[in-house]
Amino acid sequence: MIQYKAFQWLFFFYLYCFFGWCFESSYVSLKSGRLVNRGFMRGPFLPLYGSGAIMMLIVSSPFQDNILLTYIAGVIGATALEYITGVTMEALFKVRYWDYSKQPFNFQGHICLSSSIAWGFLTILMTRVVHRPVEQFVLLIPGSLLFPLTMLLTIYIVVDFTLSFKAAMEIRDLLDKMQKLKEEVERLQRRLDVIIAFNDAEKLQRRQENEQSLAELSSGLKQRFVSLKESIQNMPAAYGEGIREEIAELRGRFSHYIDAQKNYSEMLGFYKRDMIRSNPTMVSKKFKNVLEELKHIVSGEQQREEDDQE
Repeated sequence: MIQYKAFQWLFFFYLYCFFGWCFESSYVSLKSGRLVNRGFMRGPFLPLYGSGAIMMLIVSSPFQDNILLTYIAGVIGATALEYITGVTMEALFKVRYWDYSKQPFNFQGHICLSSSIAWGFLTILMTRVVHRPVEQFVLLIPGSLLFPLTMLLTIYIVVDFTLSFKAAMEIRDLLDKMQKLKEEVERLQRRLDVIIAFNDAEKLQRRQENEQSLAELSSGLKQRFVSLKESIQNMPAAYGEGIREEIAELRGRFSHYIDAQKNYSEMLGFYKRDMIRSNPTMVSKKFKNVLEELKHIVSGEQQREEDDQE
């Protein structure tokens, strides 16, 4: 393999980030029936593909004359890269941007056998078919032009990645707030259930409702307050002053929770909305239910935007 200069390696990385974005965005768009800007970043770049391509070139370089060793090197190198990237991103953001948990022979949902096998064949395709014309094209570009172009791309990508990283961290913080709010609403609900003294069937219903979304829990609480108000009006003697004060305090807390829920949509800026839309398969062990609710909020906004355009 030709010895590249540092900025040429960097340009190859950006080029394959772009190729990866074209491939995956096209695939997901065709599969979902709508345009999807796939990936972690908002611009047309997927760093995992760029990193994978560079890794393939490096690990396979000692085995250019042996297709079997090239394949094995690709399987090992790309699988290790995918696993490390997946574990790191989940540790940082508490969200998985891809998940192989439903695939056979997966490991922790970050990697799976079918993906690793595919990486090996992609390494052969990459090193023996794709990269050769790409290499010729890049080497034809004068250094006086390629270097400033690479630097401009670097500035753009660094800014995009920084904003995307910030958005991902803010999504994590928002999910944490939603989870804590859901737990508070559940505690409030349980206290109301004690006050209202539900029968056994209704207690079973309450346990089932705890698995519902935050919006559904809030709707259930609203109905409880209405029921409680009617009970107080019909049997005022059954509720002492202390209970009434507690109910008023709980109603005040509930109003605060409703206001907090209304703020979620306002807290989702362009980068956060687009990141959620671009990764419809993202999952989270820690924030499973509230992540689905956040995705539902974003998809509802997108549907309203599409309806307004029609």
